[in-house]
Amino acid sequence: MITVEKKDGHKIKISHVIQETTNRQLDLFIFVPGELGLNSHIISADEFYHNAIQGKRTYYSDVNHLPLVHSRLASRGKLSTEQYRLSLSLYAFQYALALEKTTQALLDSQEERTLEEVEEVAQLTIRILKRLRRNVPSDKKLHKYYENIDNYLSWFTEQRLLELVAHLPRNSEYSNIKTMLLEVCENEAEHRLNHEYNSSKARSDLTRMSNKMRLLRRLIEYPVTMKEKTDELGQNTRKIVTGFAAGFVMIFVTLMLIKARGVLGDITASFILALSFIYAAREVFKDDLKLMLWRWVRKGKPKWRKQFYDVNTNQLIGRQLEWMEYCSFKNLDEEIRQIRKHKVSQREETILHYKSTTRMSPTKFLSGYEQTLESLMLDLRGITKLMEKGSQKIYQLNDGQVSKESVDKRHLINLITRERDEDNTVRIQRWKIVMNRSKIVDIEPIETESSTEPSGLE
Repeated sequence: MITVEKKDGHKIKISHVIQETTNRQLDLFIFVPGELGLNSHIISADEFYHNAIQGKRTYYSDVNHLPLVHSRLASRGKLSTEQYRLSLSLYAFQYALALEKTTQALLDSQEERTLEEVEEVAQLTIRILKRLRRNVPSDKKLHKYYENIDNYLSWFTEQRLLELVAHLPRNSEYSNIKTMLLEVCENEAEHRLNHEYNSSKARSDLTRMSNKMRLLRRLIEYPVTMKEKTDELGQNTRKIVTGFAAGFVMIFVTLMLIKARGVLGDITASFILALSFIYAAREVFKDDLKLMLWRWVRKGKPKWRKQFYDVNTNQLIGRQLEWMEYCSFKNLDEEIRQIRKHKVSQREETILHYKSTTRMSPTKFLSGYEQTLESLMLDLRGITKLMEKGSQKIYQLNDGQVSKESVDKRHLINLITRERDEDNTVRIQRWKIVMNRSKIVDIEPIETESSTEPSGLE
């Protein structure tokens, strides 16, 4: 199951957990309104891939007690420094993701929350942090990693709970919710102060504290994030096509030169003029022929290849092939056309299609982990540059009085995802992305009935 959430600015985070399957295909279809005028001449498919799509793959485990078992063993000297760091990093990373998702869900719905709902989240955070702090390693090297993780999780928990206090709807139970959340935040601030995790200068400078915590987040993510190496495919093919096009055109140029020499005789002004036209035609037709051959040879083939390596062992654990292209509605698969529901307004849409096929080797994963979490950050900032500035004037009639309201100009982008596992299980999901020139306003999931399971013989 894929989840889509909005991030700062015009960024969208697309996340999904990949189970033990070794082969998997992912398709993203981005339907951009035709009124924006997006096409391959304004933003090429390659440019969109490099500027708008950024991927990251990490280890993932839903067995939350495994890192804690490792921490207990490490406290007895039975785990190496790297194993301990990896285990606690995974535990902290999963906790941070879960807390982000939970608090964001409380804020996005804009519904009034009861004290019991928010208290459940707060109590879960308290219990998880207590479990982490139950076994503090005595070894100095291990204690350094523990302090970094405990410091960040304490600060991150405080920040997310303060965000709830600031943005939760005000209702009859808000005062009790606020008191309860602020108590947890004060306890975490006192915990960091008692353990002297941060200097007085860092505590008094918000920018310095934010930069430090961002660095700690990167240190936590590093051991569980796979290294990527991206190669652009078709480089040798491009050289062959270029050479073939040049040679093919030169055959005709040579024949024309021989013909011109036979007709015009010795080197004269007419011969030089004819020669200049022949070479000018060569340059024009050579580029056109090269482009035509290149498109024909590379049609339907992947453009990039990614290789994934374990950061701890540098062992190759997976490969991924990627495509990026513009496509028309009539060339889409029938199941995608049905989900989009073709109407007059959709005929003018510009469709961007991203495709990836992944092959992983779970047997080469770290011991105890058989799943990975893939996160794609989709940056739509390039599309917003095509949107008009300003706002629209809307007039309303209320009790015999005419009022004028200014509303921002918004555009609707449809996102359809399709997952296909190695057993041919297909899952299709759809979202509506409402955005204006300055930000993404809302992301609305649309119900679909297109998941298909592999058929078996009776």
